[in-house]
Amino acid sequence: MSNTRLPGGSIPNEVGADKRLLSTSKPPDARMQHLIDEVNKHGFVIIRDAFDASTVAAAKAEALRLTNDPETAGPAGQAGRNNFEGHKTQRMYSLVNKSRIFDAFALHEDVLTLNDHFLDAGYLLNSFQSINILPGETAQTLHYDHGFATLERPHRPLGSGVMIALDDYTATNGATVIVPDSHNWDSNRIPTMEDTVPVIMPAGSIIYFLSTLWHGGGANTSDKPRLALTAQYCQPWIRPMENMILAVDWEKLDELPERLVGMLGYKVGSPFIGFVDGHSPRAAVQRLLAKWKGKAESKL
Repeated sequence: MSNTRLPGGSIPNEVGADKRLLSTSKPPDARMQHLIDEVNKHGFVIIRDAFDASTVAAAKAEALRLTNDPETAGPAGQAGRNNFEGHKTQRMYSLVNKSRIFDAFALHEDVLTLNDHFLDAGYLLNSFQSINILPGETAQTLHYDHGFATLERPHRPLGSGVMIALDDYTATNGATVIVPDSHNWDSNRIPTMEDTVPVIMPAGSIIYFLSTLWHGGGANTSDKPRLALTAQYCQPWIRPMENMILAVDWEKLDELPERLVGMLGYKVGSPFIGFVDGHSPRAAVQRLLAKWKGKAESKL
């Protein structure tokens, strides 16, 4: 399922998409091939200790600081608004617009290499948020991340996702639960909680899974919260769950890593998906900012 070559015959070559969207990741070594094989077989893989303790501590402190600020916490920052968000779960959306501390968590090289294998070139960041499951929260409804797409299963993944533990994941503190091998199930097979297993992993670890894998947030029966980050990615021809082009202030784009800017939707896909008047969305934003800046200065 490697995506070293873009689909679509000669058109991607003719318009330059083959060069523009080539992966920057190296071919998989033996370790990465093992991760790929695990995802193919079970629909997920756990990457332990992906981030060191100091990086995790900084992200945790930043997430908690922003959550405690009504200006940045967002509509579900103190508590979810429905059963799916979780009435005892704090969710903070649009992390790319909140702090540069979180960038590295959406750009882990192992995750990008897996995405390069399972998704088409030019894939997008679909959603990026923090999830803090508080004591007393019940289990989330089991789901797969593109259940909104009315396609018969099984089929190719429409995306992928990661859960990044900022607290240790335990069997009782709301750790994500998964249904192994369910990425290959057909549309008629629906799991129950008895089919699930909790993801047990230390803080700083990642679980990577395909968007076809059934999973959900676990119940938190402990006396402590469980904080994690989640990043979801989608095929470049899918409309993202979060409208990243509006969620992130345009003035901040120069502060972001170039690859992350492309994943927000500012890079033209293959063969020419997402262009603006024959140019990239990034170029269009630069023109608009210059225009608005000129108008503002003319009023001074």
